[in-house]
Amino acid sequence: MPNPLEGRTVALGVSGSIACYRAPYLASKLVQHGARVDVVMTEAAAKFVTPLAFGSITHRPVVTDIFDPQTEMGIDHVAIAERSDVVVVAPATAHAMARIAHGLADDALTTTVLATRAPVVVCPAMDGHMYDNPATQENAATLRSRGITVAGPATGRLASGMYGPGRMLEPAEIIDHVRAVLGRDGDLAGRKVVATAGGTRELIDPVRFISNRSSGKMGHAAAEAARDRGASAVLVTASTTLPDPVGVSVVRVESAIDMRDAVMRECEDAEVLVMAAAVADWRPAEPSERKLKKGSAKTSSLELARTPDVVAGVRTKGLIKVGFAAETDDVERNARAKIQQKGLHFIAANDVTAAGSGFGADSNRVVLIDREGRAERLDMLSKYEVAHRILDKVLSYWDC
Repeated sequence: MPNPLEGRTVALGVSGSIACYRAPYLASKLVQHGARVDVVMTEAAAKFVTPLAFGSITHRPVVTDIFDPQTEMGIDHVAIAERSDVVVVAPATAHAMARIAHGLADDALTTTVLATRAPVVVCPAMDGHMYDNPATQENAATLRSRGITVAGPATGRLASGMYGPGRMLEPAEIIDHVRAVLGRDGDLAGRKVVATAGGTRELIDPVRFISNRSSGKMGHAAAEAARDRGASAVLVTASTTLPDPVGVSVVRVESAIDMRDAVMRECEDAEVLVMAAAVADWRPAEPSERKLKKGSAKTSSLELARTPDVVAGVRTKGLIKVGFAAETDDVERNARAKIQQKGLHFIAANDVTAAGSGFGADSNRVVLIDREGRAERLDMLSKYEVAHRILDKVLSYWDC
C-alpha cells in the first residue's frame, strides 16, 4: 500500500482566509496523489479564490451554496459527507472552527462536517492574536476532544505583518496529516515500529566530528510508511537536515552510543526495528575537551575505538529486525554476511555508488535478503515505496 490516497475521496472545505491562495495547490497535490477531490467553499472563500479555479484542478463540480438546487448539496445535502473518506478544512478560519465546534450547519462546509462519519482534519489559518484568543483555544480543544485532527498552525510571518502562530501548514504537511488519518486502521494498527535514520557524529573535539554521508531519507521514509499503515511509529534520528515527519514520535541522538541507548529503550515494547541509520563504526578513543590546534606538524594521527553494534545488541523477544547494508562492491555477499552477525530477519542491501540510489537520493534500488538466503531484487523505487516493500515483508513473518 504505497499510496494511502490512491482512489480515496477527499472533501476539501475552504473557508474565507487569505491562505485560500494555497488551497488550489493543495487540491492539485491531492489529485496528483490519486484522490478524488470534492471542494466545498464558503461564501467568503469564493471572494478570495473563484470556484472555477478549483473546478479546473479537480474536474469536479464545486459546491458553494447549500440552497442551490443544481448542486448535489441542493439535491441531497449529505451526499459529499457520506461518500468522503476524509474531510479536510484548509484553511480553517477562527470563525469556521467556532462554527464546527458548536455544531452549526448553516452553509455547505459546516453541513458537510456535521453530517460526515469520516475523519476530519482542520487546518487553522488566522491572525496570531485570534489564534491565541481563549475562545479559539477552547474551540480547538473541543475539536480535538471529539477526535478531529487539528493540524497546525505553523508559526511565521502572517498577513497582518506580525510574526507568530497562525499560518496554515504547507500543503505537503497537510497531506501527511491526511495520510496518517487514512492509515489509522491499516495493517500495522496497534503495532509499534522503530526506525532509525541519519549518520551518527563521533566527536573529535567540541568543533570537529567523524560522520558519514547519510541523509536520513530512507529512515524517514520507513517511519512515514509505518505511520501510514496505522503503526505507532518512532524515529530515532541522528543529525539530518530533514523536518520531523508528521505523526511520528521523534527521538534525536548524536553518537553511536546515544543511538544504542535510544534504540534499546524504544524497542522494549516494539514489534519491528528498521535499522536504516548509518552508525559510525569507529569513534575517537579520547575526544578532546578543547579544540585541537593545527600547530606546525605536517601529519597527525587519531586513535580510534570501535563503536557498539546497535542492531546486534537489540535482543527484544519477538522483535523483527531489519538491517541495511550500504555497499560499494560485492553488495549481496557482504550483505549476507551481516544477517547472522547482527541477528537480522532480513537485510536491505544497495550499491551506494549506483546512479539514482544511495545517500541523498530520493530513490533506491535494493535487494532484500532473508536468513534462508532468498533474495528479492527490487526495481528502482522511491524510498517511500521501498519502505512499504520492507513492511510488506515484515508482515509475511506474522502470516506464517
